[in-house]
Amino acid sequence: MTSHSPEQIKISQSVAILVDGNNMERSIHNETNDQQTMLNFDTLIARLLDNRGLNRLVYFREGKQISSKLQERLHHHYHGSVRPCHKSADIPLTIKATQLASKVDTIIIMSGDSDYVELVRHLKSEGVRVEIAAIASTTSQLLIDEADHFHPVTSDDWFTLAPKKTSKRGKRSK
Repeated sequence: MTSHSPEQIKISQSVAILVDGNNMERSIHNETNDQQTMLNFDTLIARLLDNRGLNRLVYFREGKQISSKLQERLHHHYHGSVRPCHKSADIPLTIKATQLASKVDTIIIMSGDSDYVELVRHLKSEGVRVEIAAIASTTSQLLIDEADHFHPVTSDDWFTLAPKKTSKRGKRSK
């Protein structure tokens, strides 16, 4: 019998990451008291995947004000997409998760919203591993308990944009 170290084990899980953008943004802004704080996908995605393959990344966001820089970055680095939602992300994210259930091994839901508890139960009944990634202080304990794993999103996973410099063009000199 040969013994293998964990480094020799090839992990070939396929993972979909579904982000409730409004929930995550609100949670981070509540935690930092700063509207200019944003998720750092470059560090966060790698940590969440932990040597597993990314099948898909979808960022659901309510409203028309969706950063084109965020859209370009997610597409360029992760072949991800941003989906504008009419109202809350709950229903579109749930539909996408259900559609992906037979195509991936794991679905990571980035939200602390207890509205996703029934979705987590359904996905697990379909044989999908379900992980939650969210800010612990704003995450439903019921959601954490229902998931297969909880990834706390911490200050290591976000950054704050520098304040925009105000233009002095509006003032006239005499």
